[in-house]
Amino acid sequence: MLNLGILISGRGSNMEAILKAIKRKKIPINVAVVISNKSDARGLGIAQKFGIKTEVVESKGFKGTRLDYDKMLISVLEKYKVTPKNGLVCLAGFMRIISPEFVRKYKHRILNMHPALLPSFPGLDAQKQAVEYGAKYSGCTVHFVDEGVDTGPVIIQSVVKVKDDDTSETLAKRILVQEHKIYPEAVRLIAEGRVKIVGRRTKIN
Repeated sequence: MLNLGILISGRGSNMEAILKAIKRKKIPINVAVVISNKSDARGLGIAQKFGIKTEVVESKGFKGTRLDYDKMLISVLEKYKVTPKNGLVCLAGFMRIISPEFVRKYKHRILNMHPALLPSFPGLDAQKQAVEYGAKYSGCTVHFVDEGVDTGPVIIQSVVKVKDDDTSETLAKRILVQEHKIYPEAVRLIAEGRVKIVGRRTKIN
């Protein structure tokens, strides 16, 4: 069984969706630790209510490099046996760009949620990008993290229609509902060993 580490910065609503699915015995995975880069992240309290161990690796005021910080993250993950061999790392609203070294160490072991249908609208403010572009459809994507920005292999996506009167806020709310459905599903598929990466594509058995 894989050991799961979840990285958050705020409330961690996607984290909560994953934890609820695990509690309902929907996902065969061991939640080892929830790590936040902010000591006041609301998600820490939510994780603790689920009985999950939590750690804070404070980033505010950190004087070292991105790699120096990530080495501290990795040491915490390893402490809880979330390793490249038997672990999975989920970014759930983690508001830091992780280093290439971290990505290479945990190759195909780091997942992220993006609130758009990649490769459309990568980066920040994806919902705003979709509304301003005049897209008719947007949605969300769970993907493996690589060294680019939202460029890793796609695991699962969900489509959301963009309404004529949508703002970035109203669209984001509807996308978030779908995020809470497909992120736990992606974790389940990986935990069950059903996801295979072939080049840029993923195949689900």
